[in-house]
Amino acid sequence: MLGRVDTRSVSPVFVGRAGELTALTEALARADAGEPQALLVSGEAGVGKTRLVEELLDTACARKAVVAVGGCVEIGADGLPFAPFSTALRSLLRRLPDELIAAADGQEGELARILPELGQSGREALGEDSTARLFELTVRLLERLAADRTVVLVLEDLHWSDASTRNLLAYLFRALRRGRLVVIATYRADDIHRRHPLRPLLAELDRLRSVRHLELSRFTRAEVATQLAGILAAEPDAALLDEIFTRSDGNAFFVEELACSYGTGCRPGLSESLRDVLLVRVEALPEHAQRIVRIVAEGGTTVEHPLLLAVSRLAEDDLIEALRLAVGANILLPVDDNSYRFRHSLVREAVSDDLLPGERSRLNRRYAEALEAHPGYVCADVRTTRLAGYWYNAHDAAKALPVVLSAAVEARQRYAHSEQLRLLERAMELWDDAPPEVLATLRPPDDAEVYPACAGGTKTSALSYLDLMAEATVAARFGGDRERALAISKKAMRVLERDTDPLRAAWFWTQRSRLMQDLTRGDGWQELATAQELVRGLPPSAVHADILVNIASWGALHRPGPDALAAATRAVEYAELVGAEFIELHARLTHGWLTADAGGIEEGLAEMYAVRDRAAEIGAVGIIGRAGTNLPSTLEAVGRSAEAVTAAELAIAVCHQRGLANSESWVRGNLAQSLTSLGRWTEADRVLDEAAALALSRKTRGLIADRRAELALRRGDLAEARSQVDAARAFYGTHDPQPQHSISLSRMAMSVAARQGRLADAREEFRQAVGRGFPPGTQRYALPLLCAAVAMEAGALGLPGAAEGRARTLAAVRAEAKRLPTIVPVWQAYGLLLDAELARAEGRTTPDLWGRAAVAFEQTGRPYETALAQCGWAAALLDAHADRSAAAGPLARAHALAAGLGARPLAEETEQLAARARIALDADPGRAALTGADTDPVRALGLTPREQDVLRLVAAGHTNRRIAEELYISPKTASVHVSNILGKLGVSGRTEAAATAHRLRLFRDPAA
Repeated sequence: MLGRVDTRSVSPVFVGRAGELTALTEALARADAGEPQALLVSGEAGVGKTRLVEELLDTACARKAVVAVGGCVEIGADGLPFAPFSTALRSLLRRLPDELIAAADGQEGELARILPELGQSGREALGEDSTARLFELTVRLLERLAADRTVVLVLEDLHWSDASTRNLLAYLFRALRRGRLVVIATYRADDIHRRHPLRPLLAELDRLRSVRHLELSRFTRAEVATQLAGILAAEPDAALLDEIFTRSDGNAFFVEELACSYGTGCRPGLSESLRDVLLVRVEALPEHAQRIVRIVAEGGTTVEHPLLLAVSRLAEDDLIEALRLAVGANILLPVDDNSYRFRHSLVREAVSDDLLPGERSRLNRRYAEALEAHPGYVCADVRTTRLAGYWYNAHDAAKALPVVLSAAVEARQRYAHSEQLRLLERAMELWDDAPPEVLATLRPPDDAEVYPACAGGTKTSALSYLDLMAEATVAARFGGDRERALAISKKAMRVLERDTDPLRAAWFWTQRSRLMQDLTRGDGWQELATAQELVRGLPPSAVHADILVNIASWGALHRPGPDALAAATRAVEYAELVGAEFIELHARLTHGWLTADAGGIEEGLAEMYAVRDRAAEIGAVGIIGRAGTNLPSTLEAVGRSAEAVTAAELAIAVCHQRGLANSESWVRGNLAQSLTSLGRWTEADRVLDEAAALALSRKTRGLIADRRAELALRRGDLAEARSQVDAARAFYGTHDPQPQHSISLSRMAMSVAARQGRLADAREEFRQAVGRGFPPGTQRYALPLLCAAVAMEAGALGLPGAAEGRARTLAAVRAEAKRLPTIVPVWQAYGLLLDAELARAEGRTTPDLWGRAAVAFEQTGRPYETALAQCGWAAALLDAHADRSAAAGPLARAHALAAGLGARPLAEETEQLAARARIALDADPGRAALTGADTDPVRALGLTPREQDVLRLVAAGHTNRRIAEELYISPKTASVHVSNILGKLGVSGRTEAAATAHRLRLFRDPAA
């Protein structure tokens, strides 16, 4: 190995960049204060990105910060999965061994996929959430390390980054919420062409307000002069400065190279070609040193000393002499006392481009042969990938194909599914060139979900091209490239048209169903039906069970009922028969959910609890996440909100511990719904904020918007409620409608429209909801919708033009209500509320129904609905001319609950009713008192006699001109009175004012 070698061409003086360095040091200071920082540093190749970052790192080290640097690796055209993160974490492990091991405690198996030094990777079954889980655990590891110390993480050369690195970086920048952490990523701006894979990530990061982007420009003439003075140790003469500035165009690295070439006396013969400028220093070396530089250029970003010794075929002393010359010329740099890299990648690219095709192929073969003979020359986590790259670039398909497939397996085990896909596509490219004897040694994939490895169901036959496409389909889906997965599956189906294999065809149709739903191209049913038809009559298999569990899950979401329950039952039976426990657990979870919806509540919930516990026992991460979502939702559906909260909190802890961020977000959304039901609205707000920070999928964001809309509606913030309903619908999309989403959103949109006086729009929302239907099991959503629809009609009694259409709405409500079961207390309470509202909408006064509804809701622990029913009870008692003292208790109870919750519209309604009945509300519901004041209910609202007259005519639907004629005043005066009335009633328009007058029964005959 080399000792210290003196080099000179880099200016000892840091030139320019004052603004950029200030921004970086300010970010470091904010991180010291506990605010994590994310920065992008970009500029063309050679502009000085690395030098700028090095200046910051010097400052960070002086402040006792821990620094870790990792660079993206270019191996031919391939990047290593997670390369910069692996390198940086390895550095942190050396610097903070005890702290990193403590931070990774309990998750070593997962984190070993990025940092193999932590131990053996876990053997959990793969799933679409595997990568997201790994990302969440990585972010959490960094946050824990930076909890009580400042950590600066630098990721260089993103233009070479692999897809997994890009995805992890995007996740890190989005999810980073705490810790004294600075993350800096650099890239070459001039390499980012229109189709560069980094471009979408940069666009995404530009939208994040938490990410700061520093773009480095070229040096000015004055800055070049300062740089040259540092390099030459003297002020440059004007002619030399002008020539170098003109030819370098202010690029810092080119300034160095030109200064070096002038210093070596090469000035007269310099070519204008950039490559020639970059090669001048290389060509000044002796031939044996030039040869070593060419070998290093083809070995990758970094080359280990033992591997270089084997490939060069030199004696070690001769190799060290050649390396010393290259390092002394500032072409190569020693790394970690065991490896070498080019000081600047531009020089490596120039040297590599200068190689002849045959020379490049021969060097790659020698690298491959040396590494194959001595695997210990390189780290185990990069060995297979580098060997695959060497053999591929050596153009030896027989050698390359098996190693490429092995590298794909390793990528899959690290959850680097995008790199796995790229390697599998490379294997498909090599397939036709590989000799038959090599193909015969290859075996089918060992984890492509339940794909049948061969027609006989065993894995002893040779790998086929179709098998490759199956594994590539799964890799693309897991890696998030669903368009590519769909394209591969379509290509596979064309192959299967020639080679009849119904089992494999059914597997591909099932994949296409998932992809169609994920891509919002359809609901996926036709594909599932095709798959089911293909396996009809075939012997039982895991593919059968997988199709049935997908059909059951699809039915539970789209058409819940007996057919979906029967499909779940068959899925359980088939999974048991073929010994597919993971599929069986998924099927049992769906079966329990549907059983509870069908009325077998205790049986269904017991099955769901058993699945949850078994999944935790065997570490079935995907099922853990799903059970954590479905179980609290089902408990909430049957009115067991407190139990749902307990189940959700346990699920959140498990999801957080496992790194299931999106599942945790969904569980938090369900938790917020139960907290809302229990009247814990402030807690629900906090939980939804936490859920929003974790949400990854559009449907999860839709759920959060759905929950926020409910809270806004109950609080009376109609604009916010409407905005959140619109957001939820946009997130859910239109191609895959599900009753669990559409019914609740229709109810809220209808209620908002009704409260804003848009009765026609509200009725249209209801009509569309009824048209879509309420499948079995959707009573939890349908009953509140029906109650809201009838309340809308009751509130519109007496409004001009409202009578037309009311009968249709009420008839539709009655027809739908007959089909909805009310077998649990909360559904029974809604049934009583519905009966009471129907009576009110038909002009009948039924205090007993309202009283029963109030008691029923109070027994279920739902304060908002209790207040609603208590208010209706008090109003019905007053309308029935009962003793005011009878109404005082329910009215005070309703007001106390509504005010305590922050349900402003309901609280105001109780206050207006109290004023009408001359009942004094007290903070204590049991101490409401009757007042003896001779107050008219209209005057109690603060209306003058003339305003009362105007309001009576507004309630009758009169225009300002008609009011003026009736009252012998001018239209302008009528307009002023109407404006005053709107302000006193706290409403936004004439229609709302009329509705308020009718709801409070202020005028017996408004048209009179």
